[in-house]
Amino acid sequence: MNSALERMAGMPQQSSVPEVRFTMQFFEYSHLPEHLQQVSAPFGDLAQALHESLPNNAEKQKALNKLLEAKDAAVRALVAK
Repeated sequence: MNSALERMAGMPQQSSVPEVRFTMQFFEYSHLPEHLQQVSAPFGDLAQALHESLPNNAEKQKALNKLLEAKDAAVRALVAK
């Protein structure tokens, strides 16, 4: 009999779980001024790549949350006085 992991690997993924969709909105950067886009864009691009390649589960959400923390810190580092 197939293991649970083997069965899950063959299952189609949902397009996204609500928590992931909620988090992904904070990686948008097109509305930011150019100097902030330069800092935010790599995080947004990586978030999109992770979103498209990882299965929807708690660890994906954790990875996106930690990436969001890093992006926010990088932006704050740029705008700090």
